[in-house]
Amino acid sequence: MTATEALRPAAHTPAGTPRRAPRRHWTEPSTWFAAPALIFFAAFVVVPIVVVLVLSMTEWNGISAPAFNNGGNWTEMLTDSGMWHSIWVSLVVMVLCWAVQTPISILLGVYVAGQQRSRAVLASLFFLPLVLSSTGIGIVWRNLLDPDFGVLAALGLPDVNLLGDTDRALYVLIFVVSWQFIPFHTLLYQAGVRQIPKQLYEAAEIDGASPLQKFFTITLPQLRNTIITSSTLMLVGSLTYFDLFYVLAEGGPGDATRILPVNMYVIGFQQYELGYASAVALILVAVGTALSVGLTKYSGFARMRSEQEGA
Repeated sequence: MTATEALRPAAHTPAGTPRRAPRRHWTEPSTWFAAPALIFFAAFVVVPIVVVLVLSMTEWNGISAPAFNNGGNWTEMLTDSGMWHSIWVSLVVMVLCWAVQTPISILLGVYVAGQQRSRAVLASLFFLPLVLSSTGIGIVWRNLLDPDFGVLAALGLPDVNLLGDTDRALYVLIFVVSWQFIPFHTLLYQAGVRQIPKQLYEAAEIDGASPLQKFFTITLPQLRNTIITSSTLMLVGSLTYFDLFYVLAEGGPGDATRILPVNMYVIGFQQYELGYASAVALILVAVGTALSVGLTKYSGFARMRSEQEGA
């Protein structure tokens, strides 16, 4: 310390005011530990998005050289009724998948969080879909729902073609998606329930609370952060249901189940309009990012309140 620094008066910090951590300069060695992650993120996220953004401004069939069309893809998208139908179907899938999966996952998560042996056996059965690929699940369910050789035909039900019915095909796909992903979200809720302090339940029992009262006054409030995490994964993940939807119905019958990822595939690899398909891909990225940021910011999850608050 120099003489000038020794004579300089110390800065006064009011009592109770938290001191801010000193800002780290990018030249400090510790900041370079983030360099590999930043390079990886730039190479596999930023650069591909920039390339897709450039391609969305072109007409390209995947063979000849891309030709810029001055944003014609985006103008066409505004008047494309098929695109707006795909957006609507994607929103319906997103909302219904959340509405079906969330309550069932919470109830199953609370149930399998117990210590009874029977629950452990049932939990192992609940989690079987987690070890299966989406393509395999799609093939199995397509065969099970086959109108000629499937389960319903074996039961003697005549002319039941659920995947060929424009009014019911989407709901069948939502059922299959829920069957596949409910075990994953059940696992999240099981872990969340086991983190709740037992003292809260013991105090509620002393006060004479019923199991239903304990569920609504203790379990659900303590699962707040888990619900937000699960909902974010569920809503954003609903934008990636390509493999299951394509294997089961290929977007049909007609365009009844043509969600945005399937529509992007059809436009790009069946109609060979890869520039337009790149614009659709950017819509998916924008919607997914907006959902994730919005849920994190406006749900209060960013403040990360303790799950054990009040324990």
